[in-house]
Amino acid sequence: MTGFRLHLLRHGEPELTGRMLGRTDSPATARGLAACVERARGVEVVRRIGSDLSRARACAEAIGPTEIDPRWRELDFGDWDGLAPDAIDRAALDRFWHDPDDAPPPGGERWSDLVARVTAAIADLQPEPTLIVTHGGAMRAALHVLCGFDFRAVWAFALPYASLLTLEVWDGVPRTAQVTGLVTT
Repeated sequence: MTGFRLHLLRHGEPELTGRMLGRTDSPATARGLAACVERARGVEVVRRIGSDLSRARACAEAIGPTEIDPRWRELDFGDWDGLAPDAIDRAALDRFWHDPDDAPPPGGERWSDLVARVTAAIADLQPEPTLIVTHGGAMRAALHVLCGFDFRAVWAFALPYASLLTLEVWDGVPRTAQVTGLVTT
């Protein structure tokens, strides 16, 4: 079976940190941009894709020419978007972290909606080395889709800002993958 390398790079540190940043469009800091450029150095790809949110888009464009695909956006946290976790009702937040499909943020997106977006984006990828600059939630959704990890298992991966997750993706319906690298420091 032939495959291709898929590199998922989490955007650099945003100006707003310690918040539920889904659709809130906080730009990346200069340090965050530089970290992504450095992390991508030496990663050979044919195609670059970025989320349309500025914290990911700017990092992708700093690396090189980039196609924009909004399906790689972060989970929409609805009424919680932009809030610090301690500003959210603790019981509601705990229910969300325990089961983000049955207890999504008010006015927000379910985990399964994020998974559906990322599944469609993955299906549309050409079988060529690709770098996608995206968000932690979308990276976890890709791990779920491609590797079969359940919701709890995807949280076993530490994905700080500017972390690079590399997968070997095999064609098929559905596509499957193996994690071949994770660089976080």
